[in-house]
Amino acid sequence: MVKQNKTSSQNVALITGITGQDGSYLAEFLLSKGYEIHGIVRRESIEDEEKLNNIKNIKESIFLHEGSLSDHLTIYKIFSKILPDECYHLSASSFVNYSFNDEFETMSNNFNSTHYLLSTIREVKKDCKFYFAGSSEMFGEPNCSPQDEETPFNPKSIYGISKVSSHYLLKNYREKENIFACTGIMYNHESPRRGNHFVTKKIISSAVKIKLGIQDKLYLGNLDARRDWGYAPDYVKAMWMMLQAPKADDYIVASGKLNTVRDFLEETFSYLELNYKDYVLVDPKFFRASEHNPLCGNTDKINKTIGWTNEVSLKEIIKNMIDIEMKKYNNS
Repeated sequence: MVKQNKTSSQNVALITGITGQDGSYLAEFLLSKGYEIHGIVRRESIEDEEKLNNIKNIKESIFLHEGSLSDHLTIYKIFSKILPDECYHLSASSFVNYSFNDEFETMSNNFNSTHYLLSTIREVKKDCKFYFAGSSEMFGEPNCSPQDEETPFNPKSIYGISKVSSHYLLKNYREKENIFACTGIMYNHESPRRGNHFVTKKIISSAVKIKLGIQDKLYLGNLDARRDWGYAPDYVKAMWMMLQAPKADDYIVASGKLNTVRDFLEETFSYLELNYKDYVLVDPKFFRASEHNPLCGNTDKINKTIGWTNEVSLKEIIKNMIDIEMKKYNNS
């Protein structure tokens, strides 16, 4: 896509992972702020309309650049062409795989892409502000709950390890190169655009199918596992707010509240006027290792420093996810 001439006051943002849940919501949010939006996408996404589904309503208002984040030269060329004021690095191999399958690819992709972007900022446009999407998986098995920004990292997956490594690389660029770079340590955040392999979307999708008579049973792991669930559109606002702050810093982005998978089930099925106990079966193969201290975020720092809070309750999130899921069948 050919780049238009921007106005002198218009900010330019580059987003990796723009077709995902967070990337698409962030693009919409920044468009509402008057930004010119660019995203890096793989060739298969350009050729497959379904992969662009999350951005179909804004596709004509943004600029997509074909490229791989594993190719430093491609990143350098795209960055040099658009000269962004802000760069949001959201793309990653995101599914937490505890079996350590594909560990080399996950580590290489997640760490190298962060390195390529930071080094390009240093060489091409040092005043470009950089946001890196960290994860609560960086804490892995924490020594306390809730966790704050001073809690030691203890990742237990290659995904978590790759995020911790990228975070320390970012800190080095911030301190040694004076680049405005922030890590948002993001806890679970949900929306109708959540990927199908996440338990929340699995529950919503299955419950709707059960309601419609398409599915009979839902198999899950530990129903008493506790999670800190927030709302994705709220969380992308936090990303933007970090880059508008006077000083670059790292923040936990969370709801600060714990709910069990059972809580999520009860709320979902009751909204559909069903009893989850009639349909949900526990399957040990879906169990994770036991969690002594659950992943729950202490948001005091981000609340007090930049004024961000998670605004949408879990009940509202579930209702929204179900309503959108139902529309898929009502419109078919």
